[in-house]
Amino acid sequence: MKHPITMLFLLLCSAAFAQNTFKASLKHAETRQPLYGVSVSMQSLNTGAISDANGVVEITGIPDGIYTLEIRYVGFENQNLSLSFPLNPADKNPTIYMEPAEEEMEEVVIQSTRSSRTFQDIPTRIEFIAGEELAEKGNMKPGDIRMLLNESTGIQTQQTSATSYNSSIRIQGLDGKYTQLLRDGLPLYSGYSGGLSLMQIAPLDLKQVEVIKGASSTLYGGGAIAGLVNLISKTPEEEPELSFMANGTSALGLDLSGFYSEKYGKTGTTVFASYNLGTPYDPADNGLTAIPKFERFTLNPKFYLYLNDQTTINAGFNYVTEDRLGGAIDYVKGDSETGYFERNTTERFSTQVQASYRLSETASLNLKNSISLFEREIEVPDYSFGGRQVASFSELNYTTTGQDTEWVLGVNLWTDDFTQQQGAAGQDLSFTNYTLGAFAQNIWDFEERWTLETGLRTDYQSNYGAFVLPRFSLMFEPTNLLTFRIGGGLGYKTPTVFTEEVERLQFQNVMPIAVDQTEAERSIGFNLDGNYNWSITSELNLSTNLLLFYTRINDPLLLNQTGSSMYSFDQPDGYLDSKGIEANMRWKYQDFKLFIGYTMADVNQHYQGTSTQYPLVAQHRLNNVLMYEKHENFWVGLEGYYYSPQLLNDGTTGQAYWILGVMTEKKLGEKFSLFLNFENLLDTRQTRFDTIYTGSLNDPNFRDIYAPVDGFVINGGFKWKL
Repeated sequence: MKHPITMLFLLLCSAAFAQNTFKASLKHAETRQPLYGVSVSMQSLNTGAISDANGVVEITGIPDGIYTLEIRYVGFENQNLSLSFPLNPADKNPTIYMEPAEEEMEEVVIQSTRSSRTFQDIPTRIEFIAGEELAEKGNMKPGDIRMLLNESTGIQTQQTSATSYNSSIRIQGLDGKYTQLLRDGLPLYSGYSGGLSLMQIAPLDLKQVEVIKGASSTLYGGGAIAGLVNLISKTPEEEPELSFMANGTSALGLDLSGFYSEKYGKTGTTVFASYNLGTPYDPADNGLTAIPKFERFTLNPKFYLYLNDQTTINAGFNYVTEDRLGGAIDYVKGDSETGYFERNTTERFSTQVQASYRLSETASLNLKNSISLFEREIEVPDYSFGGRQVASFSELNYTTTGQDTEWVLGVNLWTDDFTQQQGAAGQDLSFTNYTLGAFAQNIWDFEERWTLETGLRTDYQSNYGAFVLPRFSLMFEPTNLLTFRIGGGLGYKTPTVFTEEVERLQFQNVMPIAVDQTEAERSIGFNLDGNYNWSITSELNLSTNLLLFYTRINDPLLLNQTGSSMYSFDQPDGYLDSKGIEANMRWKYQDFKLFIGYTMADVNQHYQGTSTQYPLVAQHRLNNVLMYEKHENFWVGLEGYYYSPQLLNDGTTGQAYWILGVMTEKKLGEKFSLFLNFENLLDTRQTRFDTIYTGSLNDPNFRDIYAPVDGFVINGGFKWKL
């Protein structure tokens, strides 16, 4: 027995000494910075490791032999290395450089900050919807962008009409008037058109949607107190694009869209056109339209001129016409000559011109201008209101980039003229004003992992005087996968009659604002967030983000009922504040993606020593989406959204509710796909658990709309890209 035991011992020792170690440093190929969280695995041995904060990875216990190492890192090209163990001296302790993935880099080109930096290197916190995510959300509501925004964490669309579906956007619980809605950096959708803008923008020609939450005053003026949404249009590429979308719904809605773009040497063009049709729909059988009858046509051509390497120019126009009728279902269908109704007829025509001249390799001069003409008539029984708004925006800015710093300097001018054409005597809401602004913004890498963005803006508003608006954002990156940002700034909003409350009243019995008795609303806001990416294994990745926010608005303008039926604006001494958190988690495992988002928005009004909750804010919201996707083949998603109880303007509290949906798309070849979606599977409707009006059907007094009214709807269609 002595010799067998000795031989076994020698064999075990030999096996132990045959174990090898692999050690390497992982770095970014462009910045030469170490990469934390890179997954290095040996599938044949079922072993692997993750690089540490210094980019170093170590795998032990490797037997002699030839093995393949798989190196994976989110946003970078995968690498496979074949090594023979024991290693040759030249293969020991290598430095491996990871190349950024091209498709990932294309998705993070952000335009709202006017910086040449990549998305990860900008101190301002920006959220964006692009690529496949934008296409998936666009399938659900191809006729407008309401759902595209409402399903984002921290954003809620507020329906302002029970029968016509007019809606506004709220960021972090604040009224829609505090958010700027832009198209390619131009303010085209504000003012009189605000309650219809979300309903009149089809998403097929959008390249991406960018959202900045919190004070964004430096580049975009004081009105962006809650934040801004910038809709970025597609531009001509080297490869021409011709695409069509057709969508139909179980509520008998129809959406047809077409987009064409092509670049011809020194010229290029894009053309977008859409036709949208709505049929009166009453799922509650309560005699009122949950979806109104409407017909809308949109045309948006643009022409691009590339004169030389230094000069580019683009110009285009946008035309939208719509007739929208909601109210008593029998009246809307034409089966009755009497009944309550609300009709909105609108025409929008706007021009856009942008030019850029590159002065040198690092500096450029940019000019942009838009002129917008919007006409709208609102008609309800025994009352009509109508008007025309003509607005313009012009800007000249200079940008320069150095080794560690960037500057943006500019001036801009807004003009706004509203002429009331219909309405009650003694209730003329017409106004004219202008705002002249100058701004400077700087981004500075003052340390290896610290970046500071500062901005200063000075505005002069013709009715309310001068405003000085400082702003800052600071970014710290302790590792390549962990980022902290903190920012804040001042803002202002000049008094306006175009609010959610006035929209609900169809501008009826609303008195004009007394300029000499009001002041601009002034705000201060801060936010702090952290973002962490973790490659748990070569196939399992987690991305998390936590945002803390606070915004305070002093002397907010309130609409109060002064008599039996008249309303006037008042500005009591007090303030409105919004504070809370946003938390996002994105899990990815093989072909599965799970997104979980939570918003806590605590919005309160503080007047005369008392504090009350701000109405129509879901204090707690959950966004959950589970996707299974075979790239360029098929995807299916299950989504669930929770809204906590909301305080209503009449002092009551609405019920909490869930909305569930299923969305699918199947590609048939490279150019054709079919999609089918089941929206609101639980048929959640406010009319199922609460009322939407009091009084009679012929003379209804509408309550706040805090939950869906259209219920379960199926939509489906096809997309064809030539």
